[in-house]
Amino acid sequence: MTRISRVIAFTPKPIIAAAMAATTLLAAGCAGGAGSANEDVAYVARDVESLYWEAKRRLDRGNTKLAAALFDEVERQHPYSPWARRAQLMSAFSYYVAQDYNAAIQSAQRFLSIHPGNKDAPYAYYLVALSYYEQISDVQRDQKITEQARTALREVDRRFPTTQYAADARLKLDLVNDHLAGKEMEIGRLYQKSGLMLAAQLRFQNVIEEFDTTSHTPEALFRLTESSLALGVPNEAVKYAAVLGANYPGSKWYEKAYKLIGKHAPGVTAS
Repeated sequence: MTRISRVIAFTPKPIIAAAMAATTLLAAGCAGGAGSANEDVAYVARDVESLYWEAKRRLDRGNTKLAAALFDEVERQHPYSPWARRAQLMSAFSYYVAQDYNAAIQSAQRFLSIHPGNKDAPYAYYLVALSYYEQISDVQRDQKITEQARTALREVDRRFPTTQYAADARLKLDLVNDHLAGKEMEIGRLYQKSGLMLAAQLRFQNVIEEFDTTSHTPEALFRLTESSLALGVPNEAVKYAAVLGANYPGSKWYEKAYKLIGKHAPGVTAS
């Protein structure tokens, strides 16, 4: 599913009505939106409906950043109009489609600060979470944005647990958690190779405590078995191997742990 169709799939009906035409012009919106923002448009005073529908027309044509600027102008020129509230959320949507995620977050958060109890607040929270989620970087890089995505997705689930936004947030949280666990594993393995076993163990323990439902848990338990043996605490190694065997008996990591224990700690029992 494309970015714009994914967002529209969870967009409230009043917002869909204003944005639906943009789905057929996604390529132009994503590829050509940034350049279109430089188009010379005079922000002269005009009536609120004309200004709003001009912004919608620009969005329909794929001029996403220009559309966002025009939606912002609706609020600036007509701050007390009902159109201003709608334009705030459409501005956030337009920035999101233009891949200007920081601006999308700012617009959505501004909407929430002014209209916290509005019926479209769940969507605004969801749009903030999506904007962080789209910026998740490779596991090799700093994971600050990934943490922010996790926090925002959890907030959607906490505040609106029965909504479709929360259902999608929970699915994305699984991927985010797996990503963060992967980062912990990467750092832990690096410490382990450098002989920093205690530092490595902290990372592996974090995986099994914070991200125990991810795909990295079996390896984390094996690495804890391995590092415990290296630290001279075989009873701890046996404990981790036992947990690994009880929960992942058919995994390659249990087979490796079983061989390690048989070789380095035969007859040792868990503490």
